[in-house]
Amino acid sequence: MQAPSGSPVLRNARRIVVKVGSSLVTNEGRGLDAEAIGQWSEQLAALVKDGREVIMVSSGAIAEGMKRLGWHTRPKAIHELQAAAAVGQMGLVQMYETKLRENGIGSAQVLLTHADLADRERYLNARSTLLTLLQLGIVPVINENDTVVNDEIKFGDNDTLGALVANLVEADALIILTDQMGLYTADPRKDPDARFVHEAKAGDTSLEAMAGGAGSSIGRGGMITKILAAKRAAGSGASTVIAWGREPQALIRLTQGEAIGTLLVAQTQKMQARKQWMADHLQLRGAVTVDPGAASMVQGGGKSLLPIGMTAVQGDFSRGDVIAIKDASGFEIARGLANYSSSEARLICRKMSSEFEKLLGYTGEAEMVHRTNLILSR
Repeated sequence: MQAPSGSPVLRNARRIVVKVGSSLVTNEGRGLDAEAIGQWSEQLAALVKDGREVIMVSSGAIAEGMKRLGWHTRPKAIHELQAAAAVGQMGLVQMYETKLRENGIGSAQVLLTHADLADRERYLNARSTLLTLLQLGIVPVINENDTVVNDEIKFGDNDTLGALVANLVEADALIILTDQMGLYTADPRKDPDARFVHEAKAGDTSLEAMAGGAGSSIGRGGMITKILAAKRAAGSGASTVIAWGREPQALIRLTQGEAIGTLLVAQTQKMQARKQWMADHLQLRGAVTVDPGAASMVQGGGKSLLPIGMTAVQGDFSRGDVIAIKDASGFEIARGLANYSSSEARLICRKMSSEFEKLLGYTGEAEMVHRTNLILSR
């Protein structure tokens, strides 16, 4: 494994997802650590003021809820865990809101489940909301919606959610702050020959063996979940850093290029990963035919596809499906993610965006396919 060096990966990252675990947020379960959250919030604010976009994925709701309810032992009943999460979430979001506001930055609470990101339409809705918040200079604070789901409480420690959010917003980097310095080749408490891994390739299967393997006892919220999260984040081109959450000014120093923790480098560039996914997508749900002017703008002008340039809609597709864009002769010139369903597309075909609200009953995106969700076929 490579020795530490100043890496441009974090220094050049403009959109960053930061994930922090329960033990750090709640000071090993004793309640929300106001000082630590204040320090992270100060760093998050500094990054936003530096022109970066930052999302915080934070655990800690159940532990804080237990404290507020006077429970000293973590309950086993799902409904009690959900109740604790509901109570604790109030304090968690209030703490982040207060600390970020003290540093001149607005915040927003976003509760997600894995189901939200598996459903195509909800995925796009969540993405649109988060990107809008980032454009406004707001720091979204995300947690799993533990009050309405079971799996997230029973498995994992938000590491997977952090990776899914990185995929969702096409982040440049995922920073996982934990109670460990990073990844070692073996458990340093048991193996005196264990070496610290400064840098490696995300998705390298040998990393999973170092972390204990997927079936190990440390798999629940342990290092293995972070290794797998880095692998998932790399799928959309995001590199991951696993670092000690108590490291002074860790976020600032990382984005200045300092080598802290373990850097797991994505092997595919962000846009390449997205474009390749669309290019390989075989299950096209439908297509739209466009006039020569729209075809020219999409092919040669690098522009989005606007509904006014569409002449026909084929197939039955939903918002978020991959569709083909065809020229007047029927040849596929591009493909991309549809912002509207086929039924909606038929209503707004050849129409200006100013007419959408009257036709659809709401105002959505101006584009049928945005240029960032579009790839040329030829």
